[in-house]
Amino acid sequence: MDQLDASQRNFRLSLPNRADALSSSVAGCYAGIIAFMAVASEGSFAKAAERLGVGRSAVCRNVQKLETQISTRLFLRTTRSTSLTSEGERFFENCRQGVTQIVDAMNDMLELRNGPPRGLIRISSTVSFGRTIVAPLLQGFSEAFPDVAIDLLLDDRPTDFAAEQIDVAFRNGRIEDSSIIAKQLVPMQMAVCAAPSYVDKYGLPLTPDELCHHECINLRSSSGRLHDWEFKIDGHLRKILPTARLTFNDAELVSDAVLRGRGIAQMAGYQIGDLISSRQLVVALAGYAPDDRGHYICYLSRQHLPTRIRVFIDFMTEKIRALNLNHLTGFNDDEPEHALHQLVA
Repeated sequence: MDQLDASQRNFRLSLPNRADALSSSVAGCYAGIIAFMAVASEGSFAKAAERLGVGRSAVCRNVQKLETQISTRLFLRTTRSTSLTSEGERFFENCRQGVTQIVDAMNDMLELRNGPPRGLIRISSTVSFGRTIVAPLLQGFSEAFPDVAIDLLLDDRPTDFAAEQIDVAFRNGRIEDSSIIAKQLVPMQMAVCAAPSYVDKYGLPLTPDELCHHECINLRSSSGRLHDWEFKIDGHLRKILPTARLTFNDAELVSDAVLRGRGIAQMAGYQIGDLISSRQLVVALAGYAPDDRGHYICYLSRQHLPTRIRVFIDFMTEKIRALNLNHLTGFNDDEPEHALHQLVA
């Protein structure tokens, strides 16, 4: 180890002094290069100063500092003209490609911000909402914006925007992360549902406390935690985790088991709207449904959003709101027994 450290010290000591001087004053070097390129392009210090929007003396100082840093005279100056030395011409040609690439890179970023939508969008969504709502809308977005590529990741875990390079995420429930922008698309409704065949055999609970007398079906999250059933009772949120004979880690499996009459479950409104409308499912405990959850589209910042992300957020917001996911609006009656009578009758 000592031999390696000694070798590294010797290598650093062997570096040319000019490299050390250059690396110790990077900011000054850049300012000098910009001033040099402007003078070389305009043919005079005065015109270069006007182009850069600074004083002529500042341009002169930056060029002189650059010449000192690289120990090379770059310009031949007289009272009537300014021209490049042979070394200056060589330095100009070597720098021009790099400066052009920087300018192109800046213009490319500006075009992404202000130009037509193009490029890749990485999207994250919870599995069920992504399959049911997000994915079917992507075809319409791609047809409207053919130069935008989509990478959709379905995952129920919390989104790590930085590590996973996520541009936009769809999340459900309550958003407690203050570091992200969370725009509510629609309220998220939760409903306890059963198939008519189950109701014929076992009836439906009239209060959350009666869940203990029913065949409940639970949902397990990707973290392994069982999802609580949530109810609003006397204005307060109450969480219940009923005993279940069936537990799945996939919302579609829960829905399928409920449809088969194997039990009751609390599910999100977007999953069951059509099933309720077609009377394949009925709702219990509607008057106890929580009302503080939502479906959100999330991103890191409102500032400097590329065009492709802005149009994606606008497109998905409009389309999802137009889906009318609030299927349970007429069912959340203040009196749970009355609400149940409406649904089962």
